[in-house]
Amino acid sequence: MGETGLNPMWHKSSRASNLYFISGGHKPANPHQWGPGVRDVYALHYIIRGQGTLETGGQVFRLVTGESFIIFPQKEIYYYPDPQDPWEYVWMEFSGEDAGRLLGLTQFSVVQPVVRVAPETLQPFFHIAWNAGESSYEMLRADARLRLLLSYYMEYYPKEPQVDVKDYVWLVRKYIEQNYWKPTLTVTEIVKAVNLERSYLFRLFKGATGKSVLEYITSCRIRRACELLKTSDLPIQSVAYSVGYNDPLYFSKVFKKATSHTPTSYMMLHQTKA
Repeated sequence: MGETGLNPMWHKSSRASNLYFISGGHKPANPHQWGPGVRDVYALHYIIRGQGTLETGGQVFRLVTGESFIIFPQKEIYYYPDPQDPWEYVWMEFSGEDAGRLLGLTQFSVVQPVVRVAPETLQPFFHIAWNAGESSYEMLRADARLRLLLSYYMEYYPKEPQVDVKDYVWLVRKYIEQNYWKPTLTVTEIVKAVNLERSYLFRLFKGATGKSVLEYITSCRIRRACELLKTSDLPIQSVAYSVGYNDPLYFSKVFKKATSHTPTSYMMLHQTKA
């Protein structure tokens, strides 16, 4: 945070980037405090050892070893070490349009700028961003290392998911449309992939699409089979395998039920029209 004695590595913040590293450093245990005041960048801190206090938004947060806090732009803050056990910390300043979006995927927020002890130390991920010079490739690496650091905060402190009917239906449809060709695709696998209670998911999906999850799998397979029968010279067996059916006879039965044609008659009809 531009603190004296930190020997930060500075970067030109005017370069074109959606997320860029500005500076970083290591603060040994001492009486240093900052504020009250505001900053115009984000500043993420990780406490290596000791204790301290952050005051912001009318709240007081006591922090200890292994915890992190973030300063948001234009939010008044005041932080200071515990006089008996002053904290030692590493920090990183950054900015850019992606900063708020990425932090929005974590538990950090203006009203909750603190996250508790991580499952493992995050200190090394702060250090790696400092070893950068002023060349374009070194600045790019520093930005990439910043993204790496934020990815660990996203992993260790993920934002609590908000149940949105449209989001879950979209996830199911997307998963099916990407995996319909697998003969092993099951409803159980889909439920696990979207991480929602089975019967609740079924009700959401049926209400939004008018089809059950299994019916939607079949419709995706038959739709793709129709495309292949119209546009390719693949034999029926290959078409069946391509859309998730190991048994061509069973595929023919399902196809006829869905289209009123056998795969062969459907192919001949559309090849004749072509």
